[in-house]
Amino acid sequence: MLGLPARAEVTGKIRVIDGDTFDVGDMRVRLHGIDAPEQDQPCKTEFGTDYACGDWVTSQVRQLYHGAVAICDPITQDRYGRTVAKCFVDGEDVGGRLVSDGLAYAFRKYSMDYDLDEKAAFVAERGLHGFDLQLPAQHRRSPPRARLAVNAECVIKGNISSGGKIFHVPGQEHYDKTVITPSKGERLFCSEGEAIAAGWRRARR
Repeated sequence: MLGLPARAEVTGKIRVIDGDTFDVGDMRVRLHGIDAPEQDQPCKTEFGTDYACGDWVTSQVRQLYHGAVAICDPITQDRYGRTVAKCFVDGEDVGGRLVSDGLAYAFRKYSMDYDLDEKAAFVAERGLHGFDLQLPAQHRRSPPRARLAVNAECVIKGNISSGGKIFHVPGQEHYDKTVITPSKGERLFCSEGEAIAAGWRRARR
């Protein structure tokens, strides 16, 4: 990472780009000390099923922070010109929350701030710690052809609720607000047929 001249804090509404990168106001910010999966990064569930972990993390982070107001303390600048900063929402350290929830890893190459948060998440098997996946830094170093492909059509959300196993397809009333939690057995499907075969039924609306 490159040095960054001393500058005032950055404040603004968050637009989530991916699990560790936000636009805060008009500034692109890379969260300091954490590393989240790339959006195209796949993983496997404990049952050996392919899963779109990168997309899932981005979705979870959007649920938490998209539109919230952040106050960020710039630390440095990375090689892509992004401001690397610690960000806070309502006084809570965003990086610490994401690592504690298992949505990102402690990036120990640059900081040990979240080492204990990650260890606690690992022991509890929260979030990413319930999957089998490469560390994001390793994934980024892999040749593109060596990366497992994630089917962009796997967007059907298999949700488990009091009504049982229900899947939602894009365009349905509750699709956008449906959050998938793999630790509960919820998952994405690539087709309605696949979802039905797995025991899910289509949402009525």
